[in-house]
Amino acid sequence: MADESMAELPEREAMDYDVVVVGAGPAGLAVAIRLKQLDENISVVVLEKGSEVGAHILSGAVVDPVGLDALLPGWRDEPDTFERTEVTDDRFLFLTEARALGLPAFGMPKILSNHGNFIVSLGDVCRWLGTRAEALGVEIYPGFAANEVLFGEDGAVVGVATGDMGVNRDGTPGPNFTRGMELRGKYTIFAEGARGQLSRALIEKFALHEGREPQKYGLGLKELWRVAPEKHKPGLVQHSFGWPLDDRTGGGSFLYHYGDDLVAVGFVVHLNYENPYLSPFEEFQRFKQHPSVRPTLEGGQRLSYGARAITEGGFQSVPKLAFPGGALVGCAAGFVNVPRIKGSHNAVLTGKLAAEHIFEALKAGRAHDELSSYEDAWRNGPVGADLRPVRNVKPLWSRYGTRLGVMLGGAAMWAEQFGLKLFGTLPHGKPDYAATKPARECQRIAYPKPDGVVSFDRLSSVFLSNTNHEEHQPVHLRVKDMGLQKSSEHDVYAGLSQRYCPAGVYEWLEEGSEPRYQINAQNCVHCKTCDIKDPNQNIVWVAPEGGGGPNYSGM
Repeated sequence: MADESMAELPEREAMDYDVVVVGAGPAGLAVAIRLKQLDENISVVVLEKGSEVGAHILSGAVVDPVGLDALLPGWRDEPDTFERTEVTDDRFLFLTEARALGLPAFGMPKILSNHGNFIVSLGDVCRWLGTRAEALGVEIYPGFAANEVLFGEDGAVVGVATGDMGVNRDGTPGPNFTRGMELRGKYTIFAEGARGQLSRALIEKFALHEGREPQKYGLGLKELWRVAPEKHKPGLVQHSFGWPLDDRTGGGSFLYHYGDDLVAVGFVVHLNYENPYLSPFEEFQRFKQHPSVRPTLEGGQRLSYGARAITEGGFQSVPKLAFPGGALVGCAAGFVNVPRIKGSHNAVLTGKLAAEHIFEALKAGRAHDELSSYEDAWRNGPVGADLRPVRNVKPLWSRYGTRLGVMLGGAAMWAEQFGLKLFGTLPHGKPDYAATKPARECQRIAYPKPDGVVSFDRLSSVFLSNTNHEEHQPVHLRVKDMGLQKSSEHDVYAGLSQRYCPAGVYEWLEEGSEPRYQINAQNCVHCKTCDIKDPNQNIVWVAPEGGGGPNYSGM
């Protein structure tokens, strides 16, 4: 019935541009801005699935300004930019359950220094970049999710289509149904961020991952707090690792003091963890109880919460970037520098670089071909120079655990400063979903109940993310084989989705003789963890109706 109804729909209207950009994050907006800087007559459109630019942006964030300096020289002197606090105190801690052991600054590789960087809300940075892009003549359409790649007769990408609006849960057109639009371009650039829906499909279709290591991911959870003025230390950046994670589970944490008594507190769990009973959300709540963290937050006000997958594969996992008719930029390809916990600078730099190669192609009268010059350029430029020295930190951490792995990673970074390559380029090994062990081989983890002071439950946290989805739309979290979900995800892995999800989307309800899998799609904060961590790759995240999802403020 649904298929017949949809088959009778009219054709979508189409709009033509020189360049179509999917995603209004730092990378996508950098593409648009740079193209207009080079030629104001180039027509550029940017699609953003969030309700506004910045609504779905979540990051720490300590920003290395090298990207903004290259894209917009003189931006620091402009009167209306974004709130920022320069880093003045840079600390590294190793946590045990009761202590925080400071690591001496002189022992840290120079590349990890944060002096000269800024603590910001990356969402606010993107909102500002959006105004700069629009001032140059870029068309930005928030609330429109691109959910289909368009191909020409020769197989090249020729644009994207936005999703239909007002579709009923059963897939039939509802009373407010509106057909999606086709946006066609001579080149289409994908800047969807980590594990983007269309980017993932293009990587598979064009085999862009061949000859590369599997992409690796982490799950980042963040809260924004307003703390008591006497506890606020503007410019303090504190990174830590160790407790509450065991030595075989990678991850880290941060506290950033900035703005008007604001503290960003975050926790990252590497998604190659083994124990299906582990809950990243609950580990985050435990972390906030640490004696080095709780006193800062106690008596403060929790303002916002969110979660997002982070690309962690680095240099050896970046797929081929160019394909006929388009390219990947930013975290859609995976340019995060894991030990620095930074990626926005490389997102801006890859967006700028892609724009420059698109400009040359358009100037030569080309369209829908492969931007091979862009692919060839990134490794030998500033992005390659940023990622190459840290390429072995993640593999060493995964292979040898936190204590020994971090020490070896530090030695590798020190050696790189002097031109020495201790380990060559190490492989990552298996993808994250394959690292999970069957539940029978692991111990259950008993997590404490939230105290409502510094630790909280999932649902009250999701409330602070301002997440909203149209109630009657189709579920955007697709389980390919429900039988496999029961026989494997539930029976073998103890229903790990209800623990890895930081938003309470998945539940196994033990009703009668057979458990029932419930998907609370309205809670989804678009972190993409299910798409990454499901041991059978049986869950596929697709974009919901445009504008749905979190509406982050100050994140």
